[in-house]
Amino acid sequence: METTRTTFFTRDKNFYKTFFRLMLVVALQNLVAYSVNMLDNIMLGSYSQNALSGAATVNQIFFIVNQLALSIGNALVAICSQYWGKQETEEIRKLTGAALALSIMIAAVVVTACTCMPERLLGIFTTSPEIIAEGKAYLGLLKWTFLLFMISNLLIAMLRSVEVVKISFVISVVSLITNGCINYTLIFGHFGFPEMGIKGAAVGTLTARMLELLIIVVYVWKIDTKVRLFDVDLIRIIFAPENRKIWRAFLKVAFPIMCSGMIWAISVPMQTAILGHLSADAIAANSVSSTFFQYLKVIVIAISSASAVVIGKDIGEGDIERVKSDGRTLSVIDLLIGAVLASLLFVLRGPLLSMYKLTDTAAVLADHFIMIMSIVMVGMSYQMPVSVGVIQGGGDTKFSMYTNMISTWGIVMPLSFLAAFVWKLPVELVVAAVQSDQLFKGIPVFLRFGSYKWIHKLT
Repeated sequence: METTRTTFFTRDKNFYKTFFRLMLVVALQNLVAYSVNMLDNIMLGSYSQNALSGAATVNQIFFIVNQLALSIGNALVAICSQYWGKQETEEIRKLTGAALALSIMIAAVVVTACTCMPERLLGIFTTSPEIIAEGKAYLGLLKWTFLLFMISNLLIAMLRSVEVVKISFVISVVSLITNGCINYTLIFGHFGFPEMGIKGAAVGTLTARMLELLIIVVYVWKIDTKVRLFDVDLIRIIFAPENRKIWRAFLKVAFPIMCSGMIWAISVPMQTAILGHLSADAIAANSVSSTFFQYLKVIVIAISSASAVVIGKDIGEGDIERVKSDGRTLSVIDLLIGAVLASLLFVLRGPLLSMYKLTDTAAVLADHFIMIMSIVMVGMSYQMPVSVGVIQGGGDTKFSMYTNMISTWGIVMPLSFLAAFVWKLPVELVVAAVQSDQLFKGIPVFLRFGSYKWIHKLT
């Protein structure tokens, strides 16, 4: 009988159990974390339009911080999951120390910039004095959450690399409840507390981030038995001359991933700006359709995270045939899940849109946008998990950087600009142009995957 290691698709039940467990928990964590931001928007939106706009402007800065944090975390997972496959936890501790130092340094730079020139930073995204004033009040406290978030996210990534994910879901739930309760109390001044408006939202977010960090540090210090991060002197690991090779190894993996994340992160506000120059109905329709799309995208991101851990561990165990069969299995799972998500988005578009009060024109546009997003969902569900999860998780960190650079700045941005401002195409086609990379990136991803040249031992 043919073994599970040489079949075209994996027949090992443990593989499916591990993958779907990781995917489900990470998806729930991301869903709850996304809901935290939604909660801020809903509460501030019902309080004041300027407060909502001020928070949205500050969140543009956090979006970049978030991408940097995720990039460092993904780099750590790519290397540490391979060491986990070899059960070499000492190296995981050393790499985590280096990644932690890098995260703190980047956060310190951002916090310093937010402290020294808040108006200048906010002025990049808006020219309204009222919105800048609200944003400055929000940023005064929120800037400290950038540091807390980067440390928490890094420690969560370390645990994910050794297949520990439940704690991250618990943290997200606690954060959502804490943030929601404090927001309700301080934004509007309930239960005898002062009405603080946007500052109340900042207090809620800061408290939630402090609680997140406290929980993850206590877990890593007192409960975790796999890595035991604090069994070593992290300060010595970070600064000892003999550990320079650890820094070089980590930065070699992290730099392309960070570049890839920044290439994409910088393009998102520009794409939003292109759509923002369309009609008011188109802007409203895009806002509504994007909300549904983003909720389902959470699942795709979770597939990518789970795939990276599984593939990295396989490579660390040294069984290349197993890596290939698991990769093939994951690519088919990605397509199947993408088809299910696309079908859900398409079928439920009527009931979902009925929840909103839109003009007739905006409602029709939103319906058309969701149809387009349904097609995009299939492409994204394949290319993102295979590119970021399998290929990048397999040690090939430069491929995603090159594909993002070429597709975003060589194709999508010029095409979107031409479609909106030169050719003046219908707004549906402009939205299709903005999202088109999720489809055509599938071709180079498929070809790169089929070559198996992405299998790199990083340990």
